[in-house]
Parts: sequence; C-alpha cells; structure tokens
Amino acid sequence: MSSTRHAFDRALEELQQEILRMGSLVEQAIYKAVHSLAVQDVNMAEEVIKGDRVIDQMELDIEDKCLKLIATQQPIAGDLRKISTGFKIITDLERMADHSVDIARITRRLAGQPLIKPLVDIPRMAALAQQMVKDGLDAYVNGDVELAKTLKAKDDEVDHIYAQIFRELLTYMMEDPRTITQATYLLFVGRYIERIADHATNIAERVIYLVTGERPDLND
Repeated sequence: MSSTRHAFDRALEELQQEILRMGSLVEQAIYKAVHSLAVQDVNMAEEVIKGDRVIDQMELDIEDKCLKLIATQQPIAGDLRKISTGFKIITDLERMADHSVDIARITRRLAGQPLIKPLVDIPRMAALAQQMVKDGLDAYVNGDVELAKTLKAKDDEVDHIYAQIFRELLTYMMEDPRTITQATYLLFVGRYIERIADHATNIAERVIYLVTGERPDLND
C-alpha cells in the first residue's frame, strides 16, 4: 500500500512540475509578445505565434495525464481536488497563451509603423501579469493561500493601469484622428493583458478553494 501511495505521490509531483513548465512557457510568451510590440520585433512576434503550438500540445498532454491519474489511481478526495484544480489551471494557462498570440499578431499588423508613443504602461501591465502567473502557480504547488490572496491587489493594479491607458489613448484619438487605428490596436493589447491577469486570478481562486473549500471572488 505504501509503495502504491509513494508512486502516486511521485506521479502527482511530476504532474505539478509539468504544469509549472507550461506556466513558464506562458510567462515567456507574455513577455515576448509585449516586448516584440514595444521594440517592433516581428521575428519575436512570430516566435510567440509558432510557440503556441507547443503550449497547446502541453495542455493536451497534461489533460491526458490528469484523466489517467483519476482513472487508474482512484484518488481520495484531497488528491482528486488537487488533480481537478490542475486540470482547470491548464485551461487558464492555454487562454493566456492565446492572448499572447493575439498581441503578437498586433505586432505583426503594426510592423513598420512608428508608435504614437513609447510603450511604458503596457509593458508594466505585462510584467505584473507575468508575476501573477508565477505567484498563482507557486501557490498551487505549495498550497499557499496567503500568496494566492495577494493576486487580488495585483489584479486591481493591472485594472488601474488599463484604465489609465484607456484614457490616454482616447485623448490621442480625439486630438488626432490619424492615430485612431493604432490607438485602437493598443487598446486591444491592454485588454488582452487585463484578461491574462484575470486568468491568473482564476488560478488563485482555485488554489484557495483547493486548500480551504471556500469559493472567493478575487475579481470583484
């Protein structure tokens, strides 16, 4: 019995490590997508778009392992919740990667156009979102409720920066109609990052439920 439990614990740990690896790729995708826009590096944007296939495959592979663990190991309640939480987390990670691709496609679309302003707040938003992804996954692996709760304040900060960007770009559009197209694309970028932060907050909520059984709303 103890050897069976040991094998299951090892399989569970491997599953969590794969989720962390997927999360690391998503963090890189977020950074590269936004950096490619800021410096207008189309080659980097293409890396993000092509790399999405790897993340999609990882999601399928991890999903398959989750299902196999449930089917073959018949995990008890606590373990089952941990596996099902991981199952949901990879869905959030895959959607974050999709938003990174959306941003990379905007880099491609704006290629060769001088930016209406140097990007400062958008990279700041992205850095916060990346940190949220990392903290959410660390909280999952370590069952750290307090770390998970810190994502609410970070999400509020992301929302605040997005509101600032929205106002600033709206002013650009009103003062010079020639900026409307590019400013609209930059608003989309801000919105995609804001959605990435929301998905990271979802991970935090899942961690809190996993550990405490409570269902908090960190996006209110």
